[in-house]
Amino acid sequence: MTLAPKTQSPNPSPSPAVVLITGASSGIGAACARRFAATGARVVLTGRREDRLEALAVEIVDAGHPEPTLLTFDVRDREAVYATVEKLPAEVAAVDLLVNNAGLALGLARAHEANPDDWDAMMDTNVKGLVHMTRALLPGMVARRRGHIINMGSVAGSYPYPGGNVYGASKAFVAQFSLNLRADLLGTDVRVTSIEPGMVESEFTIVRNGGDKEKAAAVYRGMTPMTPDDIADVAHYCATRPPHLNVNRIELMATDQAFSPFAVHRTPA
Repeated sequence: MTLAPKTQSPNPSPSPAVVLITGASSGIGAACARRFAATGARVVLTGRREDRLEALAVEIVDAGHPEPTLLTFDVRDREAVYATVEKLPAEVAAVDLLVNNAGLALGLARAHEANPDDWDAMMDTNVKGLVHMTRALLPGMVARRRGHIINMGSVAGSYPYPGGNVYGASKAFVAQFSLNLRADLLGTDVRVTSIEPGMVESEFTIVRNGGDKEKAAAVYRGMTPMTPDDIADVAHYCATRPPHLNVNRIELMATDQAFSPFAVHRTPA
């Protein structure tokens, strides 16, 4: 059998000129910063850890790419979100792409044993932080009739597992919010994508396990997980499709990850 030659979509879009990435101090956010900076984009990096952002900026400049703009704030702080976006430097104020990457999972306790503080932190970051960053930047994109929002979701938003309670619910929100944005933005030329990865080896898992690196490493033992660079490559792919094409949502897993049978509780006879 002869395979047909591969074809590419006609008239792909150039890499976005200005890319704002939340949660850029590590993991997928840092990988996205490197990926888009390598195309010549002006990257705006946000996060809570200024030292991490500064180190990443040095790395990007040393690689010969444009110097990033660094913004240190917490997306859970609604006032800081709007104030920071309003005061963006003129050269990066017209954001072409927002990568809503800031997010976290805390703990794996069952719902009746979970720490409510962990629930609040996940909802405030994964839901509130994401929607307010979107709301702050969206009017400019609509006015310019140009822009793209990429929201980092998770397969946890589609497939439940023990201990995934609020984290999974927050990522289900991200998927549905992204689809509803598409409905609201019809006719504006602003695109929206939800990227929903499975197992990615990064600092994310260390945070979820309370800083226990051994527990985090055990999650990936004996299998090959995806990497932050894999997800950054997918984000770049979505952002550079032709203007007439919108990737609504894209789900991806490591080859070594799949699905389990339904769990059934059986009462002993």
